[in-house]
Amino acid sequence: MTEGTGTLHPVADGVHAWVQPDGSWWVNNAGVVATDDGVVLVDTCATERRVRNLLRAVDQATGGAPVRYALNTHLHGDHTHGNSLLPESTVIIAHEATRQGILADTVIDGCPPAWHPVPDWGGVTRRPPGVTFRTALTLHVGERRIELHHPGYAAHTPGDAVAWLPEERVLFAGDLLFHQVNPLVFMGSVEGALRSLDWIAAFEPEHVVPGHGPLIDANTLPEVLDTHRRYYRLVLEAAEAGLRDGLTPLEAARACSLGEFAELPDPERIVLNLHRAYADRRGGAYDPFATFADAIAYNGGPLPTRV
Repeated sequence: MTEGTGTLHPVADGVHAWVQPDGSWWVNNAGVVATDDGVVLVDTCATERRVRNLLRAVDQATGGAPVRYALNTHLHGDHTHGNSLLPESTVIIAHEATRQGILADTVIDGCPPAWHPVPDWGGVTRRPPGVTFRTALTLHVGERRIELHHPGYAAHTPGDAVAWLPEERVLFAGDLLFHQVNPLVFMGSVEGALRSLDWIAAFEPEHVVPGHGPLIDANTLPEVLDTHRRYYRLVLEAAEAGLRDGLTPLEAARACSLGEFAELPDPERIVLNLHRAYADRRGGAYDPFATFADAIAYNGGPLPTRV
């Protein structure tokens, strides 16, 4: 089912993925789990227009069933801005660090001109989750069992969570996985993101919904994970070389050959990821303003966005 900016794909009986091409800046995936006691969403979208499209598609696919719960896989606005457009009765659930991050987010109040065009959020407002967890939480809705798990360390962000349907063997991975899109870990940890790949594989899912990009099945998952491993190792090697040679993160990014990742969407993320790797290696503070200024310089102008 297609609704303007995305397509609702059946993944298992009553389980759908909302996939928005091409998965670049602010263009994410979400999930829909239909039960005999209403709908569970996994993430929302960045802008009012995109969220409205998602909710119309959900309404059509489920016969107007109420949205009982919404699960946020992490704090970023492309997955959480739409919280505010859900019914007041919808219970929003996330890791405790995700709640803290949403409350501290300033982008929703007025996006800096790091992107072009500057996203038009529409009528979204900040709405943090009302229920949080630290390590794991199991949700029973109708006949469905949905498990939320945190890896136990920062990866894409400090509060990453996957939504796991053990009976259907469907994993909503959030932004722990970017399929056919350059990964982003500037608010998390490069080492943690690398470590999370084995953690994801241990679920042995039959179907995986990544945070961005096309759907993944059990046959393609090993290569998707290996692609992520190659990328994160590239970042770590570039960081080690840059620190050894006295280069700034921007200089290290310009000296780094992206190889197979050069043609994927958002190659400028190498700069943000190197800033994260430098901060982790040095044990110092991370400066998001300097990071995005360097990404713009690397890109030769504001970062592209399609929202």
